[in-house]
Amino acid sequence: MEVRMGWLDRIAERRMLKARAEGKLSGLSGEGQPLPERPSEAFTSPGEAVGFRIMAEAGVLPEEIVLKKQAAEQRARLAGISDPEERRAAMAELARIEMRQAMAEEARRRFLRG
Repeated sequence: MEVRMGWLDRIAERRMLKARAEGKLSGLSGEGQPLPERPSEAFTSPGEAVGFRIMAEAGVLPEEIVLKKQAAEQRARLAGISDPEERRAAMAELARIEMRQAMAEEARRRFLRG
């Protein structure tokens, strides 16, 4: 069975092979250890996962990841609010964050489709 790679996967694979040939992949933190489990990455392609990881290590996160963290923080805040008016405002803020997150994810998908 032949596995076909997308263009982003092929670019990532070529760059990894080039970096390995140049010795840039030796001596890195965690070398020789299994990769940490990241269940959320199960729903992204290997190329996207590599891209996200490279950006995270460089201290740059895509907007959708930043918004995902903000949504989790807002949910935690919401759990501790009992005042109905305050709760309604917090729920509206959560909805706004989740909408922006969905828009950012869709924009990335459209960009990657070409």
